[in-house]
Amino acid sequence: MTMPNLVTVYTRKGCHLCDVAIETLEALQPELQFDIEKRFIDSDPVLEEKYGELIPVIHIDGEHHDFYRVDPDRFRSSLDRHRQRR
Repeated sequence: MTMPNLVTVYTRKGCHLCDVAIETLEALQPELQFDIEKRFIDSDPVLEEKYGELIPVIHIDGEHHDFYRVDPDRFRSSLDRHRQRR
């Protein structure tokens, strides 16, 4: 059995765009079957330097997917490509 894809959201506390992106991903989760990991950049100087104002940043299986917003159609397409490469 294949492990579910891991979708990582780089976020910070109090980020409205991050909350919206996470809500969108959570709405897609039952249909697309993937895990969500939230990584807060607030207390990590390396992540803060790397992502700063770009958040939310979304990765699929460790690869950059998008930032700021989650477009459901684009996300489905990217997730499908990741699954085909497995």
